[in-house]
Amino acid sequence: MSEKTNLHNDAIEMLKETSRTFFIPISLLTPGLKEAVSSAYLCMRAIDEIEDHTELESAVKSELLLSVSKLLRRPFHDNELMDIFQPYLSILPEVTIRLGDWIKVCPEIIKEKILDATSVMAEGMAKWARKDWDIKDENDLDEYTFYVAGLVGVMLTDIWKWYDQTDTDKDLAIAFGRGLQSVNILRNHAEDASRGVNFFPVGWDFEDMLTYARRNLALADEYVKDIKTATILHFCKIPLALAHGTLDALTAGKEKMSRSEVTELVSRVVGK
Repeated sequence: MSEKTNLHNDAIEMLKETSRTFFIPISLLTPGLKEAVSSAYLCMRAIDEIEDHTELESAVKSELLLSVSKLLRRPFHDNELMDIFQPYLSILPEVTIRLGDWIKVCPEIIKEKILDATSVMAEGMAKWARKDWDIKDENDLDEYTFYVAGLVGVMLTDIWKWYDQTDTDKDLAIAFGRGLQSVNILRNHAEDASRGVNFFPVGWDFEDMLTYARRNLALADEYVKDIKTATILHFCKIPLALAHGTLDALTAGKEKMSRSEVTELVSRVVGK
């Protein structure tokens, strides 16, 4: 078995371990597209794990993220990445430490776009780590959610264009990412509060964030209307449907959707 095949298999296993939302839609993608999106997701998950790490100080997170951001902007060797991670190898998760492997999974022709988006995301995360995620108002929330999720939408739009010339609106793509992220913020609000982090703007309550999430998800619904390729459409509609379903569950007083509800929803989307 070739090194490339081994890395692809490792990427799929890592996706299964790290993503409740995206593993299923990624697994349904066609060859080429699957590798590109797998690589993109894992690259961004790698830096997201730095931002969310419970044992790292904010200043350390910022330094790590900035170092990764700068490295991704130029040609580099794996050992340069390992030099950045070396002091923290005992506490960083595997998905972060193996960032260099996830980059290798990506088709060469789209790799630059993915590295650029990941670099910008890491720089934005570093900025908000330095600010201790002090989100004062909706403009701050828009900026933060752009860096951590809107950029995912932008990058996916670039991947769709590369794959088969599928054209989608980048502003709606940003809303797609924001919508999914704001659902995560609502779902994880209590857990975040327990570690001293609050992504709600000052004075906002559950209903305010719910309104923000629903507004962005409505724009995300518009985003998918431009997509005709079935494999891409399923990829976008599954997490979008899960986001809507999660909001419904939260407003009904549940913590999340049940496994059976998730399975039924995915079957319904794919069967359309």
